[in-house]
Amino acid sequence: MRKLTFFSLLAVLFLAACNEEAGATKPEEAAGDEPAVEEDREKAEKEEKEVAEDNEKQDEDTEWYPLTGKASTEHTDQRVVSVMVNNHTKARPQSGLSQADIVYEILAEGQITRFLALFHSHIPDKIGPVRSARPYFFQIADGYDALYTYHGASASINQKVANSGVDYLDGSVYDNNGWLFQRSSDRLSPHNSYLLTDGIKRAAESQGYQASAEVEGLPFSEKDDFVGIPIDEVQIAYGSRTQVNFTYDPEDKQFLRSSDGEPTVDQLNGERVSVENVWIIETDHRVIDNAGRRDIDLTSGGNGYLLQKGQMKEVKWKNVDGRLLPFENGRPLAFTPGQTWVNIIPENAAIQTD
Repeated sequence: MRKLTFFSLLAVLFLAACNEEAGATKPEEAAGDEPAVEEDREKAEKEEKEVAEDNEKQDEDTEWYPLTGKASTEHTDQRVVSVMVNNHTKARPQSGLSQADIVYEILAEGQITRFLALFHSHIPDKIGPVRSARPYFFQIADGYDALYTYHGASASINQKVANSGVDYLDGSVYDNNGWLFQRSSDRLSPHNSYLLTDGIKRAAESQGYQASAEVEGLPFSEKDDFVGIPIDEVQIAYGSRTQVNFTYDPEDKQFLRSSDGEPTVDQLNGERVSVENVWIIETDHRVIDNAGRRDIDLTSGGNGYLLQKGQMKEVKWKNVDGRLLPFENGRPLAFTPGQTWVNIIPENAAIQTD
């Protein structure tokens, strides 16, 4: 439209020049052409303004996944589904982890870690193997108002889950029913129970749980202003027999996860588990019984390490309304849009970088 306005102006000037040479130019005729030029200009400006307003409205109308910061073409008002995923060596490779928005990895018993995988932007058909509950895991789930899904627990922990107010689905109630939980024949119990996600809505409705929710978003930023120590790899040692490695892939700008020297691969789709953010949190761990169960401090805050874009920064963590978030000099830090893996570790755990 700007080109048409330009050529219209040239035409007017050319005709005016010709008339002036012929001695036929009249003041009233020249003046009569000015409104047409002005009208074209105003029309062009109006169209530009309408385009700008349309673009602004489009940005406002864009849906964003709250736990990844990625744009969505669909409504994002579904609830977060959190699942306790087994990480025993006999439970590997797991199914569904590559599609989790966030995974929390924390010690369960001894040196064995367990995962709480949060799903919102993508829900795989099958997730697992699913394992038993722990109080610190459902506390994290509650910070996202997530549906907490697990398979079995001691009577005391089951009671704590019930008293916590969190909405939950216990696989021991639906064990191998074929539509919500299913046992796999290629593994032995307790490493073979899987959540079938097509049955979640049916089970949630039967319990009177809300199917939709406004999920508060995590802080995300596209800005390239994260400055830390460049690293190629970080190793987290939960103990002499349990190591977790993240190796940075500069081409895809992701960290590739490994467990005990073996790449973490999703059995469901064969994909390597990779994330844009690695968030390491140091906090107090206390063994509270003969089975090695723990009480883990998720409220006091402390030291942490945030990894993004091949760099690591030493920061602080705070519990903000049930979410464990990074801070620097009292200022909240943003995550890079994408997936996040959170390792909650004892204060004496070893961290090595290359």
